[in-house]
Amino acid sequence: MTFHSILFDKNDIQKETVEQPEFFTDLNLDQVIDAITKRKKDYNLKPFFYTPLRDIETIYYRHEVMRDMEDAALMAPIKAFAEKMIIVRRYLGLVEKLDSHHHKQGWFLEAALIYCDAVTDLACDLSLANLKSRGFLAFREYVTNYVHSHVFQALQKEAQKVKNGLSNVKYSVIIQEGRFSVRGYEDEADYSVEVEKTFEKFKQGAVKDYRLDLYKGSGMSHIEAKILEFVALLFPAPFAALDQFCANHSQFVDETIRIFDREIQFYVAYLEFIAEIKSKGLPFCYPQVGASREVFDYDGFDLALAHALIFTEKPVICNDFFLKGAERIIVVSGPNQGGKTTFARAFGQLHYLASLGCPVPGREARLFLFDQIFTHFERQEDIRNLRGKLEDDLTRIHDILARITPNSILILNEIFASTTLQDAVFLSKEIMAKVMEVDLLCVWVTFIDELSTLSEKTVSMVSTVVPENPAMRTFKIVRRSADGLAYALSLAEKHRLTYKQIKERITS
Repeated sequence: MTFHSILFDKNDIQKETVEQPEFFTDLNLDQVIDAITKRKKDYNLKPFFYTPLRDIETIYYRHEVMRDMEDAALMAPIKAFAEKMIIVRRYLGLVEKLDSHHHKQGWFLEAALIYCDAVTDLACDLSLANLKSRGFLAFREYVTNYVHSHVFQALQKEAQKVKNGLSNVKYSVIIQEGRFSVRGYEDEADYSVEVEKTFEKFKQGAVKDYRLDLYKGSGMSHIEAKILEFVALLFPAPFAALDQFCANHSQFVDETIRIFDREIQFYVAYLEFIAEIKSKGLPFCYPQVGASREVFDYDGFDLALAHALIFTEKPVICNDFFLKGAERIIVVSGPNQGGKTTFARAFGQLHYLASLGCPVPGREARLFLFDQIFTHFERQEDIRNLRGKLEDDLTRIHDILARITPNSILILNEIFASTTLQDAVFLSKEIMAKVMEVDLLCVWVTFIDELSTLSEKTVSMVSTVVPENPAMRTFKIVRRSADGLAYALSLAEKHRLTYKQIKERITS
């Protein structure tokens, strides 16, 4: 079993995407990815989350690894390995910054020793773990072979030998006024022991310890550097061995181990992120992913919103959706501030997270493996492009319609709100005709109810209110026929003519 990557099951590893996808902001995925990677800035994980997969088998490969990582018995040693590798990189970083030759080499040796411990412990922990994923089984085989290889054994033995040689170096520093000298240790008495022994008899009960620990910094003063230089002259053999070690193992970190150390943090970061949300009782599942457009998700929710509310008492409302047969387009209508946009965002988030091979919000899901996601959300006018709001909407939607394919996902949110109802209906029907012709998946949030009954490809979903108090939103989006009141209600709210708003203006 050949190991290529813990993120990819084949040797055709995808090139990382450095730039954030353009639809991220509309779907609030930028907030989600920022929160996931916040604690892992040293690993530069965002490119992994900017690069959706196009291969179904690789998605399921990541599912397997993610399931293994959910076991605390595996997560703990992976985190311990990561902590040691952080120290290794920190020490190697010091080597680049320090001036003293022997000082640099000392930190290099320490980095190599910690690296050897990290890899050895990881191999041991993996040998005891109940692994099931192809990724971890292949990596366990790789790391086991690596720790038994001549290259690693030589590194480990030589590092320890050099360390032992340096540990046996003992010397004395003779300090005189304005000068000092260094000489070999000649079994001089340790007077600190004698002093403690003399005053031991005066000790009465517990006493405060006034001794101070000297600061153990990574730097070295010019005097300390000179002392070390003299010590190296007094004991040339162990320092020559250190020189030789650094020359022989200038690049001791194995490239596959280095890549694994970064890639595994993709799983760690995501699982840590959703663990906090799971603690609120919200469900996650491993979705079926494929070419079927008969998609569904039960008890799904907006991940960005769930994260924002995690430390509040506000509940996160879960919603269901499904498409079957010829159904392709979910037309969402209902009163303003009823959760329509949140539902549309969740639809996009679910499909994108599924394309990364991650668990998604919901207790059960089947999702579509898309080629691209396109979004059109309302934006403020930009005076730099000299276009009015309607012209800008038309320009943006024209660009999207020129690029969509049957394998795309399109999410439209309240477009043409700036024009008359008659014009909005005409333009929306023209766009809907193109969307139905291409036959792609779409969620369309709109106040134009009649769009939901244009063909067998359209499905109506409505944001609901509390029956006895229509002004109170439930944030539940249900599959049912549009009631024709969404546009009227939005106009009434705009002009402050709802029952509640009129009642507020009437003085008793």
